[in-house]
Amino acid sequence: MRYLHLLACVLLAATPALAAPDRLPEEPRVFPILAWGGPPQDQTTVERLRELAECGFTYNYSGYSSDEAVTKALDVCKETGVKLVPSWPELQKDPEGTARRFKANPGLGGYYLRDEPAAVHFPELAAWAKRIQSVDADHPCYINLYPNYAPPDALGTPTYQAYVERFLAEVPTPFLSFDHYPVVGNALRGEWYQNLEVVSAAARKANKPFWAFALSVAHGPYPVPSMAHLRVQAYSNLAYGAQGLQYFTYWTTQSDTWNFHEGPIRVDGTRSPVYDRVRDVNREVQALRPVFLGAKVHAVAHTGETLPAGTKRFETEGPVESLKTEGQGAVVSRLAKADRQFLVVVNRDINKGMSLELRFKDGTAAHVVNKKDGTLGDEVKSAARIDVAPGDAAIFTWAVR
Repeated sequence: MRYLHLLACVLLAATPALAAPDRLPEEPRVFPILAWGGPPQDQTTVERLRELAECGFTYNYSGYSSDEAVTKALDVCKETGVKLVPSWPELQKDPEGTARRFKANPGLGGYYLRDEPAAVHFPELAAWAKRIQSVDADHPCYINLYPNYAPPDALGTPTYQAYVERFLAEVPTPFLSFDHYPVVGNALRGEWYQNLEVVSAAARKANKPFWAFALSVAHGPYPVPSMAHLRVQAYSNLAYGAQGLQYFTYWTTQSDTWNFHEGPIRVDGTRSPVYDRVRDVNREVQALRPVFLGAKVHAVAHTGETLPAGTKRFETEGPVESLKTEGQGAVVSRLAKADRQFLVVVNRDINKGMSLELRFKDGTAAHVVNKKDGTLGDEVKSAARIDVAPGDAAIFTWAVR
């Protein structure tokens, strides 16, 4: 079942059909999509980075052994258009000198500092970032935070909200990044949307964007990701206002502890079926960057008999006269960008499709946004009943006059 199709019960006024679908205003910027754990050092070649770019990634994080290895990797990135966010020993040994050496390289996308630090590490990370930024204020220092299912002794704070707020207050990074892998078995973690609630609210208060993750490699209790798994993560993150997407991992790493398997690129360097799934989701995201990139969240709420922890129930407002969903329920987000507003409805069920019934108030002139290319479908004149595939999203837009 593909993205949206208006069923026979869609009521359209008896006026001539639109001559051709209109497009949303062009968005010249590219939506940031980062491969966390890209090709290893010995596989950092033009061919491998082009393959990564073809999968829809614009940024790559990988670890390197030396300045010389980073130089070679950046030269590769210059030929492929991918921006590199590397980690390597010299960056910590001599932050100013290292930043001075690499800041003018067009392949550089930022500096990787730390993954999942405890609060006790915030002062040293802040000092490290400030030393780099004293030389290079143009490239971001990257630090990624724990999810809210990490225990307090790992966070180093009594609550997860305190952990996030303390990081924002102490560490000068230009965006907030966190990971959370919600698909366990064939269901979603109960605390996932609460994590998005906390991070998105804290980021808005700090006037900073946030980046969020999707899990793209199977391990432990986490299954090989399906299209529904990838979509529910991507579209839920975007519905909450994420301004960057990340995938853990791109290249499958060898691990006796976690049994990583079937990432987009397997341990032996061959493509798994997940490569095509990630590529297709990334293409959708780029096609929809006129919707999501630079958009501001007006409100996010949920439908369903049982709401996820930490969320609130959707109530109709503005031009939405009624909205009903079947099954487990949906994320319902209202976004604003320039002179347009958007309604994004994400099916929270990763196993079953969802029927969505909605009606806009007279005079709204709302259109369906087609996911493949960002074009606008027919105007929804009265009422619509729409099927939304597992984990997928339905998107509508109207002009604000």
